[in-house]
Amino acid sequence: MNAVIENMMQRRSCRCFDPEKMPSEEVINQIAEAGTWAPTGMGMQSPVIIAVTNKQLRDKICRMNAEVLGSSSDPFYGAPAMLIVLADRNRPTYLYDGSIVMQNLMLAAHSLGVDTCWIHRAKEEFDSAEGKEILRELGISGNYEGIGHCALGYATAPLQQPKPRKDGYVVWAK
Repeated sequence: MNAVIENMMQRRSCRCFDPEKMPSEEVINQIAEAGTWAPTGMGMQSPVIIAVTNKQLRDKICRMNAEVLGSSSDPFYGAPAMLIVLADRNRPTYLYDGSIVMQNLMLAAHSLGVDTCWIHRAKEEFDSAEGKEILRELGISGNYEGIGHCALGYATAPLQQPKPRKDGYVVWAK
């Protein structure tokens, strides 16, 4: 089987990260770089990727995300790092652009032996005053919407087996 397709079929979301086992900066950089090669509408590259390995910032974003969720638990499942994808709302394809960046990140991570989970609520986080302040502190300006967080790390337990594909997933029009 083709290695790319096999990678797609084997990747699973992780919900049990080892908080002490951080992927190396080199590996995180390779994953982020893969995100920059995602196709975007008219090649305009509307997304921005924020690589978070700073524990204090990670914990702050975790707290903000939990508040949006209405929870006090860790919505990042202990992941020590994250890649946050934002995209420029001024581009008509921004939501699709950011989503395919997320997919590239997760597939690249899996190919490098790093576990991931797409964590939602980035929109709400970065639409808040606190989120906008984080962006200002990072030197990011513009009309960005949070698309998602790619939680990164290494699983502490085996990941779930895939569910069988549903009947009628593909409909042919010959």
